[in-house]
Amino acid sequence: MNTSLITIQVLNGVSYGMLLFLLAAGLTLTFGLLRVVNLTHGSYYLLGGYFGLMIVKATGNFWLGILVGAVLMGVMGIIIQRFFLSRYPHQELSQVLLTFGFLFLLGDLALWQFGGTPQTIPTPPIFQGAVSLGAARFPTYRFVLIAAGLIIGLFLWWFIDYTRVGMIVRASVSDAETAGGLGVNVPILMTGVFALGALLAGAAGVIGGPLVGMYPGADLDILLLGIVIVILGGLGSLRGAFLAAILVGLLDTAGRTLFPQFSLFAIFAPMAIVLVVRPSGLLGRSVA
Repeated sequence: MNTSLITIQVLNGVSYGMLLFLLAAGLTLTFGLLRVVNLTHGSYYLLGGYFGLMIVKATGNFWLGILVGAVLMGVMGIIIQRFFLSRYPHQELSQVLLTFGFLFLLGDLALWQFGGTPQTIPTPPIFQGAVSLGAARFPTYRFVLIAAGLIIGLFLWWFIDYTRVGMIVRASVSDAETAGGLGVNVPILMTGVFALGALLAGAAGVIGGPLVGMYPGADLDILLLGIVIVILGGLGSLRGAFLAAILVGLLDTAGRTLFPQFSLFAIFAPMAIVLVVRPSGLLGRSVA
């Protein structure tokens, strides 16, 4: 394999990793930060992509598709959190059963409404084409994915670590009773963070539409990778999720290219090795 092809495969892995980070960032907020087990997260990705596709077909506006897909999934996240998950605080088993049920329910509704044929979102004309890298060519849209992942990652890092709202969120997660005593509306704050996670997943579904597309079972496939990234990166660590997403993207691309019959092994074997060495994840905090 020559240098140009190696470069292309690395960029493929990084761009796919950035898409996975857009999904895993929302899962990090809900699962890693809020400690809420939300297996419906994969459904937000799938349905966001389908709704985005509907808007793109109707209007031809890709950006409007991202906005609608993200907002609708944010609203769905609010409904599920306020009316269902809020009834089971700190009850992980109940959360798993509830959100797993929603995962199958929403998956069946998507199959009924949108059919079983895999569908993709057309790449915006401005991002069509490819960039020459030596003897090979790399799709322009994959560079857009890399840029989107970097921008959203920097924004979330700044928002959680350096803003007053982010400080209040972290304080509320650490000690909800004290935060409530100081006047913080903890339930509304938690709902807002949950909605942000669902919104990011919906946006990822539309952004990933031209690359991965939507198909029955995509919710489970993408959820599995998202959980791997959150655990591998360290619960609650956005920087860890960012690093783990790139690692998983590179491993997945290499596995599918070199030995496709063992592509999942290429992801889970290194993950197991990392967790043996660092049980808290790459950048997670060790719990005494």
